[in-house]
Amino acid sequence: MKTTASGWARKKFKGNKVWVATDKTGCPLIQNNKVLIKYQLDQDYEYWVVPDHISELDADDLIKQKTAPPRSVRKKSPPPGIKMPSPPTAPVEGVITVFTDGASSGNPGPSGIGIFMEYGRHEREISRYIGITTNNVAELKAVEIALTEIKRKDFPVRIYTDSKYVYSLLCEGWKAKKNTELIHDIKKLMSEFSDIKIIKIKGHAGIAGNERADRMATNAIASRK
Repeated sequence: MKTTASGWARKKFKGNKVWVATDKTGCPLIQNNKVLIKYQLDQDYEYWVVPDHISELDADDLIKQKTAPPRSVRKKSPPPGIKMPSPPTAPVEGVITVFTDGASSGNPGPSGIGIFMEYGRHEREISRYIGITTNNVAELKAVEIALTEIKRKDFPVRIYTDSKYVYSLLCEGWKAKKNTELIHDIKKLMSEFSDIKIIKIKGHAGIAGNERADRMATNAIASRK
């Protein structure tokens, strides 16, 4: 059983919980427009499936996962590097945590980006008006600007986004028809980091960092700054 996966992430495939192979950035491993899955970490059988059938775990799944009794047959811990479905509620020691968001008043229309960064006790907010553009461009620009503002490329970085568009382009192998130059620039920036993962989260779900980034993006539109 040979794969180039560097980790496995817990997700759903057609309503069933599975493990999805991930690359070094924590994004699903894609080959020939398919992703690699298995139903149990210790099984030998692996399957290549269409990414459209893969989805994130929902709140009910996470509750069941936390309350389920331990299985006596499972003695091995999951491999390191698994992408967690939920963002941390407190700073993670030694990790730069970043929440990004983009907003557009009209599509296209006046647009802004919001970024909330956290490292230990240090916090930073970036709210910036980026002119007339689309919501998708604003979401991408938020990630790009966040990457350019991080000076320590050797620190682990976790970027949380609620944009399916951003996550699919950067992690699921979507072929971009627009904004190709911007996407290329972002991927080049990502390659400069030793340990970076982009993680998809739900928007407007009460996640503190995401809510702060959202407010900064909309405030940037209102202030035009």
